[in-house]
Amino acid sequence: METILLNDGNQIPSVGFGVFMIENNGPTYDAVLAALKAGYRHIDTAAAYFNEEDVGKAIRDSGIAREEIFVTSKLWLQDYGYEQAKKGIARSLRKLGLDYIDLYLIHQPYGDVLGAWKAMEEAQADGKLKSIGVSNMTPNIYKQFVSKMATKPAVNQVECNPFCQQRELRELMAKDNVKLECYYPLGHGDSKLLGNEVVQRLAKKYQKNAGQVLLRFETQDGLIVLPKSSNIQRIIGNIDIFDFQLTDEEMNEMYALDTGKTSHDPEAPGVEEMLRKAFIIED
Repeated sequence: METILLNDGNQIPSVGFGVFMIENNGPTYDAVLAALKAGYRHIDTAAAYFNEEDVGKAIRDSGIAREEIFVTSKLWLQDYGYEQAKKGIARSLRKLGLDYIDLYLIHQPYGDVLGAWKAMEEAQADGKLKSIGVSNMTPNIYKQFVSKMATKPAVNQVECNPFCQQRELRELMAKDNVKLECYYPLGHGDSKLLGNEVVQRLAKKYQKNAGQVLLRFETQDGLIVLPKSSNIQRIIGNIDIFDFQLTDEEMNEMYALDTGKTSHDPEAPGVEEMLRKAFIIED
């Protein structure tokens, strides 16, 4: 597995296994165990996914040393602000059943982000969080918050795939050596992306499927990817991408697919209000 050096000196595996929308109490446990067996060493969850317990249990039952597994979780909106964030961090640690979390993110970029960030910085200093970062920050939102942070985020996790390559955001983040993590790296099942002529042609050439071509393009471009599946063959296939390499010409063909548009716009009217009402996380 390839790794990427973060700006805080920690290494992150370039391919992670996402568990968004996989149920707790069994399905997430089974999926994470399957992923770890397939060779994944990076698991991405969140308080608002409501499956931190299954992730932690699978890690403990895997037989793999804790230090070999990179675990990400995220702080939800209800826990923003300094004092509340300390409670949210403690809750995630408790539900995961872990002594530390490798990467902890501000999940949504609204409200008292800076108060929550201060609590995360302190938890990092105490060894409870190894790396800290943000998520869903557009260029405008990134400039609003990150300039005021004493500790720069290690990553910004956003929607990213060949149809939305986040070029403006990546140029901005590069000034702070902040890495981009891709959610929806396969376009959230977008048939136009998976069936694109360039993608299909490369899949045929390299005897891979369309998803593997997308993930290889993204990892070659220096991105961290978080494909999600509960299908064992997809889980295995999504990590089997390091035995081929796209040429410079093929990379340029993939770059040309960029539309600059995302399916989720964190700045759109009503998005913050909708997300604030979406979940209540209980202790």
